[in-house]
Amino acid sequence: MTNILSRIEAVIQARQQNANPDSSYVASLLHSGTDRILKKIGEEATEVVIAAKGDAPEPCVHEIADLWFHLMVLMAHKGISLTTVAAELERRFGTSGLEEKAARPKNSA
Repeated sequence: MTNILSRIEAVIQARQQNANPDSSYVASLLHSGTDRILKKIGEEATEVVIAAKGDAPEPCVHEIADLWFHLMVLMAHKGISLTTVAAELERRFGTSGLEEKAARPKNSA
């Protein structure tokens, strides 16, 4: 799975550096800034929730893929790599979610 995510990450980064916002959806999102990217993430997250209310898994899979993609656009916009997120997940692995959240700084979500 990391292979496809790495390939998508590379395409997003290439579009961030070289693509025209008039001809690239990714470049247009990145060019529009954080608020537009966050709006798309909110829309996609809502669509995941709606799809998950149904019985069929396929709509949920499609919406989760859309959400992941838009999160990756946000990551590129913020200069966050897959490696960085994977390292954070690795750091948390084996720790109770309740303990991990309690150990975060107070201003952290």
